[in-house]
Amino acid sequence: MPKHSKRYNNLTKGLEALKVYTLEEAFENVKKTATAKFDETIDIAVRTGLDPKYADQQLRGSCVLPHGTGKTTRVAVFAAGEKATEATNAGADFVGAEDLVAKIEGGWLDFDAAVATPDMMRFVGKLGRILGPRNLMPNPKVGTVTQDVAKVITELKAGKVQYRVEKAGIIHTAIGKASFDAKKLKENFLAFFQAINKAKPSGAKGTYIKSATVSSSMGPGYQIDINEARLESEKGAV
Repeated sequence: MPKHSKRYNNLTKGLEALKVYTLEEAFENVKKTATAKFDETIDIAVRTGLDPKYADQQLRGSCVLPHGTGKTTRVAVFAAGEKATEATNAGADFVGAEDLVAKIEGGWLDFDAAVATPDMMRFVGKLGRILGPRNLMPNPKVGTVTQDVAKVITELKAGKVQYRVEKAGIIHTAIGKASFDAKKLKENFLAFFQAINKAKPSGAKGTYIKSATVSSSMGPGYQIDINEARLESEKGAV
């Protein structure tokens, strides 16, 4: 059983096991317990009934959070010619073609998201074993293999997040920082919740979304009322 710090144990005093919190309660509480000396990231973990070993139960996508993530996203773009110029003008942090591929093969990974034009994928494909496990591989399913590089760069800089279901059926993503007010965290969560609901795989069986928990980098988790989240997202609360 993992040992927690004295600080963590103090934060969890009085925390009711298995309690389900309203959206307002969950985000107010997660802010109160984000007491580290840095601006903690607020994370969401959604437990689904998906088994991603089956092709028709895999889930991968992206969504733009209305208030961003609170993090400056460093974008690398694989492009050449006019598209490289377009990427630079749109604010890409790193732009290159085969030279950028070689740099990554050499161990450089100082970026948070990657975009590629379709013609570059014959070079970028060899980076799958490096970028894939880090969720950095350009992919047409999440819109990062595209001719419209300027649009995607703008979205990534504005707070577009990528997500995918992991082996245990869990989806993780960051929805902001502890410095965000609770209302913004709630609206970001609802945007994300709405996106994964719309992206429900055709092979999903039984209960699709089983639970969702919000936590800060160093704090405890609070289980969110899924029924309230569903109703809020369905009535267009975002």
